[in-house]
This record gives sequence, C-alpha cells and structure tokens, in this order.
Amino acid sequence: MTTFAELGLSQPVLQALDMKGYSTPTPIQEQAIPPVLKGRDLLGIAQTGTGKTAAFMLPSIDRLREADKQIPFKSCRMLVLAPTRELAVQIADSAKDYGALAGLKVQCIVGGTSVGKDRNKLHRGTDILVATPGRLLDLIEQKALNLNGIEVLVLDEADQMLDLGFIHALRKIKELAPKDRQTLFFSATMPKAIKELVSGFCNNPVQVSVTPQSTTAERIDQYLFMVQQDEKLSLLEMILKGRHEVPGAVERVLIFTRTKHGADRVVKRLAQGGIESNAIHGNKSQPQRQRALDEFRKGRVPVLIATDVAARGIDIPGVSHVINYELPNVPEQYVHRIGRTARAGKDGVAIAFCAEDERAYLKDIRKVTGAELDRLPLPDNFRAVVEGEGPTKPAPRVPMKRVQPRPVGQRPQGQRAQGDRKPQGERRPDGERRPQGDRKPQQSQGAARPGGNGGGGDRRQPGSGGRPSGGGGGDRGRGRGRPGGGGGGRPRSASV
Repeated sequence: MTTFAELGLSQPVLQALDMKGYSTPTPIQEQAIPPVLKGRDLLGIAQTGTGKTAAFMLPSIDRLREADKQIPFKSCRMLVLAPTRELAVQIADSAKDYGALAGLKVQCIVGGTSVGKDRNKLHRGTDILVATPGRLLDLIEQKALNLNGIEVLVLDEADQMLDLGFIHALRKIKELAPKDRQTLFFSATMPKAIKELVSGFCNNPVQVSVTPQSTTAERIDQYLFMVQQDEKLSLLEMILKGRHEVPGAVERVLIFTRTKHGADRVVKRLAQGGIESNAIHGNKSQPQRQRALDEFRKGRVPVLIATDVAARGIDIPGVSHVINYELPNVPEQYVHRIGRTARAGKDGVAIAFCAEDERAYLKDIRKVTGAELDRLPLPDNFRAVVEGEGPTKPAPRVPMKRVQPRPVGQRPQGQRAQGDRKPQGERRPDGERRPQGDRKPQQSQGAARPGGNGGGGDRRQPGSGGRPSGGGGGDRGRGRGRPGGGGGGRPRSASV
C-alpha cells in the first residue's frame, strides 16, 4: 500500500497530513501527485469526494515552498478557481491546513462579501489565492489584482463552471495569466466542451482518471418513490419524523430542489411540522449560506435544503441520506447531488421523489448513469393522510431536531403584541364606522422618491420594470390598488 511519504512529498507537508490523521492517499492522489511535483500540466477526471483538493494542493504547496519566491504585489503565486462560494471557502480551508507548516499565505475571495475587504487582502499579495471567477474579474477591473505572478493555475470542477456560464470569464483569465505557468485541470465529466477548454489551457497534460464518466458511487443505495407533486411535502415530513421507514438510519439529510422558491417552501412546511431545517441557495447572502453549512456540518440542524449550488464539491461528512425532492433536469446533476453521501469510505442512501411530470428526467438519469433505482412503497392510506382524512402510524423515534413551541402569551423579542395594534375600521360609540375623511392622512413612504412613483407599494430595483406611470399608493401586500394605480402587492418572481 502506497503512503504519502513514498509519493515524494516534503516533511512539512507530511507532518501537516499526520496532524489531520491522513496516511494513505486516495487513487486520484496517488496518480496525480508525482507528475504535479515534476511540474507537468495535469488533466484529472474524477467525481467529487475522491480527494481532488489534496491531489493538486499537496504537491503545489511543495513546489511553491521549494521555489521560495517573493510574494508578488497585488497578485498571487497559485490561483485556484472554483465554481461556487462554498467550494472556494472549503478549498482555502484545506490549503491552510495542508500548508500550516510550510509558511505560505492563503487568501479566499468570493462574491457576496465586502469588495473593500478583498482589496485589502490582496494589497500585499498572497501565495495561494482561491476565488470564484466573477469576483476575481471584478477585482482585476478595479486594478486591485493582477495575474502576472501566477506560477500554478488550477481549475476545479471545470464542467460546472461551464454549466454556470463562466466560459468567457475563464478565457479572459487564461489570457491574463503568464504563458509559462503550470495548469491543473479537474472535471467530473469530459464532454466535448471540456476537451476544447483543456486544449486551450494545458500544455501536453498528463491525464489521470479514477471513475468512469457519469457513473454513480457503488456505495450509494438508490431508491425511488413514485409520488404526486402535492404529496411530496407530506411524504418528506413522514420520512423525517420516522413515520414511514426508509432504508438506513435517518441522521443527517441533504434535500435537493430545483428552485430557490421551492427550497424556501420546504423549509417553511417542515417548520410548521416541528422540524428545523435551513436552506442554501443563490438568494441567500454568503454569511447565511456559510452559517447554514456550518450548522449542518456540526449536526446542530441535521436537515439542509439546497439547490444545485451545493451539489458539487461540498465535503460534508456524515450525510446519511440525500433526497432528490425534485429531480434535476440535467441527468449528470443527479450524480453530483447523490455524491454528497457515502463520503470517506462510508455507505449512503439516495432517495428520489418522482412525479408524473418528472418521468422524462428519471428516464434520462437511468440512461446516463446506468443505475436502476429500487422502487419503495408509499405509506398505507397515504392519500387520506395527505388530504388530512387519515391517521399516521406514530413513530418509535423522531431523529430530527424539533422546533420548540413558544409558550402561550410569549412573543419574540422586539415584536409588537397583537393587542398593541390599532384596529382597522375603528367604530364610533354609536356603532357606525368612522367616515373616510375623519382618518388622519398618512404620509406616503414613496412620495419623496425621485421619478414620481407615488406610494410605498412595490419597492423594486432600478430597471426592474416598476409600476406604470401615475401609480397610486395601494395597500402593500394586499393588492388593493386604486383604479389605474397598478395595485400595491408584490409580484412573485419565478426565480431559479
């Protein structure tokens, strides 16, 4: 059995690995580390959870350390590009751990955080910079960063970066980076677009591959519920409460939806049923997303609802179940979703909810992955339970964390009690309603805003197609606008 020491890594890196309890390299690490140490370009084809971060970070730390060059002003020596904020933060944390004894400086810049703080981070330069493409280009355009000092360029999860539309950003970064750099390129799949990208970035790369394209992990047991759309929430709640048995002990559950709105809706419904959960998606701020991941990782909130922003590269140990509440419309995404379980040599369970209008997605998933999902039966008398007409069998245990009900009469801090609110339609002593003219006129919240949009109805960002000209005040959230005024309620957006 090969050890890290036999791969040629330096003593400081070996000591850092020993501090983390790592002694045996994974297959991708065993294949990738020797050629990277020699300075070769590399193309690695491997699914998430195979140890790719250490495969490129360990030998790169050694090469940077041995070169012993000065940190370039407003630049970096090693640049790692990641498609999502969460993955970038995770890679940076790993770099700090692996390079703890190598004396290298590590910084991370991602969207959703202070640009001013990022500029300060990079003013004196850094050895290793982990970044998302959008924020990186923002700082380059602001003259806060240049790529002149790059010795090593890493593209991690390159296929997802293409899926997210970063192709033009990647090409621009390639043109700005030095031509004599070392390039390490990692992707879970190898479609034609990736092959073309590799030819532009890499110079005669060594290719290593540890898993066939678009195959699911062997340690994941995959199951299927055929269920109607309006039954999904009820079924999910019953599974999390232990009222309907599924394979495996339900301990920490990652649930995927296709849309941001769908994720928030599931969180709200579970809270109504007494189950605490968090959501992570593109509309959440970076601190909110990081807090949700931390609470899930530490087991404080063992249910996390996510869109595909969390499907790639996030290493969360102890995920017992992945539930595809909504099937992805891209079959390869199914592979990345369920790869969040069965990490670090453990087994895992993946459960898919498939409605009638998702059968085409299921067919594509089976075709691409070659996996046959075992169908599970729905609970007895399930339709009656969904419609509120039938009892559910009580569970012997409720594994999920419960939301504690608030004592009667107690209200959240800072919130006005219902009785303090002035009743609408106040009556005179003789029982007749107060005439409209007797009411004290209120100053419109939007009256002083430029543009003449009277009334404080729908607050919108500039350019979002606001209210028609001459809009009246309206009653916000109740949709009772004056004639010709465009109403006051906020329109719902179908965000994904």
